[in-house]
Amino acid sequence: MRKVKIGVLIALCAGALAAYAWAGQAQVATAAPDPKQVEDLVYANRILADQDVLDGFGHVSARDVKDPSRFLMARSMAPGVVTRGDILEYNSEGEPIDARGRAVYSERYIHAAIYRARPDVMAIVHSHSPEVIPFTVTGTALHPVYHMSAFLGSGAPIFEIRDAAGMTDMLVRDNKLGDALAKSLGNSAVVLMRGHGYVAVGNAVPQVVFRAIYTQINARLQAQAAQLGAVKFLSPEESAKASVSIDAVVSRPWELWKARVGKIE
Repeated sequence: MRKVKIGVLIALCAGALAAYAWAGQAQVATAAPDPKQVEDLVYANRILADQDVLDGFGHVSARDVKDPSRFLMARSMAPGVVTRGDILEYNSEGEPIDARGRAVYSERYIHAAIYRARPDVMAIVHSHSPEVIPFTVTGTALHPVYHMSAFLGSGAPIFEIRDAAGMTDMLVRDNKLGDALAKSLGNSAVVLMRGHGYVAVGNAVPQVVFRAIYTQINARLQAQAAQLGAVKFLSPEESAKASVSIDAVVSRPWELWKARVGKIE
């Protein structure tokens, strides 16, 4: 009789575990990423590669509109060849929900930490732009030289990885470094990374793509202007007013950039 009771108990436990697993699968299925958001993220990867903001390296992410504690980003691969099937979901600690055996970016913690620190941020780009690198290593501050880069009016602080972890390979490989980077970013739209690149943040994928592209353009223009003489940058008031105007029409270049890269898979 005792053996029968034990057998029944085991069967009940197995059934409960199966039901729990099924419920978990159903929840994952219900919480599947929004198809439009996935499409925008694929376009973002392709556009940033087309505009030479990203090459074989760098990445772009978006906070999951269905679950703000998670974010979407491609598996580890060159941005210019990302497809819908390459987009993965990550938790708030930067770990993939289900990578299906595929490699993920080592610097995913940049994204995880900023999403944790900045509830207003809905999309992030990390670039190694050659035009921006000089501003990360010379002490020359990056300021807006024209209205298209007015978002830089709030400043572009520099993240010094040595202050956070001493001698490293320069990569943000864990949440400790990610948190330090997010602290350096503060409330700015862009943070520079000494000897590495920069990170841009935005309230949507089109906006962060715009900011990533025009951060690079502004760096190039500022360097050119400095060769001609003293540069008269946008004032804080001009930057604030121009930012409002430009943010209202970000969809215009976004649609142009999408047309340039063509249909996505």
